[in-house]
This record gives sequence, structure tokens and C-alpha cells, in this order.
Amino acid sequence: MKVFLRILLVIAIIIVIAGIGYVGYGFYQKITVEEKNPIATMEVEGYGTIKIELYPDMAPNTVTNFIRLANRGFYDGLTFHRVVPDFMIQGGDKNGDGTGTPKLSDIEDNVAEDKEYCIPGEFIANGYTQNTLKHEKGVISMARSDYSQTDSSLLEEGYNSAGSQFFIMTEDNSSLDGLYAAFGKVIEGMDIVEKIANVEVTYRSSDLSEGEEAPKDEEGNELDADRPVDPPVIKSLRVETYGIDYGVPETNDVFDYYTWLMNTYYGYSS
Repeated sequence: MKVFLRILLVIAIIIVIAGIGYVGYGFYQKITVEEKNPIATMEVEGYGTIKIELYPDMAPNTVTNFIRLANRGFYDGLTFHRVVPDFMIQGGDKNGDGTGTPKLSDIEDNVAEDKEYCIPGEFIANGYTQNTLKHEKGVISMARSDYSQTDSSLLEEGYNSAGSQFFIMTEDNSSLDGLYAAFGKVIEGMDIVEKIANVEVTYRSSDLSEGEEAPKDEEGNELDADRPVDPPVIKSLRVETYGIDYGVPETNDVFDYYTWLMNTYYGYSS
């Protein structure tokens, strides 16, 4: 009986030592192995590959949203609908004209109520001080609306209006710092970004003289400034997360600007 108890004691000691070793090894790995930032790979049809390192430490919810959309195929087939040399290229709009907004079903399955969504703006002007990333050449940032041009009281609605559209800087521009959610930077393929920035467009807004009207199409509709004649297509966009699950982003309801405008200035009621 004593021999049996001694064997059990030895086994118990071995298990405890093994457990301590396992925990210690896991802790050692955690403090010695650097956690990799996610890397986005964007294939642009006819242009090439752009690789972007994302910074979840700067803008965690923005990065989560981008990863979720990308890895569910949202960006595949979408275009760069606005390009401005020495400034930026903008894409990620499902409508292809700057008006598109993603839906909850684009980021998760079996939603109770599928509707358009936006995400909180992770930048200093919106009270989020963790993001200090500057809008330098190669930085990717979220596009958003600016309703304050209509009414200065709508700053917050504009700050929290980003959805899926993003832009990549082709030159430094400090005027955007702290006002837009920058969340990563191009690490390969900046030459591809620059090629896209110099495609033929309908016209350049900067070329218009003061008071000169924008050119119109054959039907008399005003053309969109800086819109590519042949918009570059994102063939695929996927993000390598190195085994980390970034989950689902925090979302907000989209501000109904049209209804607000009608109610405020024309006295309509919903």
C-alpha cells in the first residue's frame, strides 16, 4: 500500500513539474516572440501587388473592420474610384462612385437586422488619442464624410462615418493628421500605388479656373473630378493575421444626412 502511495506521489510531483514547465514555456514564448502585425496583400488587376502592414496598436477597431471586410471578400472586384497625383488614391466603395456603405452582413453571418453601418473614428479630433500615425507617403487611412460644411454641429457625425472606403497617401500631407483614422502603411508596391495615382481621369478639379464650371457628359451631367476613365480594379484583398482572431468590429448606425437636411431646412417630419 505504501509503495502504491509513493508511486502516486511521484506521479503527482511529475505532473506538477510538467505543468509548471508548460506554463513557464508559454510565458517565455509570450515575452520573447514578437507579435506580428497583420499584413494585407492587394492584387490590382493589370498593375501588380501592394502589401500593407496594419497597426492594431494605433487603430484596433479600424484594423478589425478592414480585416473582416477583406477576408470575407468584400473588396474583391471593387475599384479605385478617385485618384489625385501627389496626394492619394481612394477605393473600397461598393458603388464605385464614393457613395457606397457596407452592411452588417458584409462582416458577420446571420444578422438579425441587415443594415448599413459605420465605425467610430479613431483619431485625435474625435477624442481618440492612441492613434498618432501621421499621413505620410504610403500610409493607408479611412475615408469619411464631412457634414460640417453644411452645419458645424455635425462634426461628430462626420467623424464617425467611415465604413469601407480607404485611401493611400502618395505624398506626405500633415493637414489630415488627427482628422482621419490612419491605420497602416505600404511596405511593398509603392510603385504600383504611384502608377494608379497617374491614370487618366475625366478631369482634374485643380485645373479649373476660379468660377469655371465642371465639364459635363453628353447627357449634361457634371463629371466627377479625379475619377479614372478606366478605374483600376482590386482583383483580391486578403489579410494575413498570423493566427490572431481580431473578431468583429464595433459599429454604429449610419447618420441619415438626407432626412436631417429635410427636417432641418425644409420642415419635413419623418
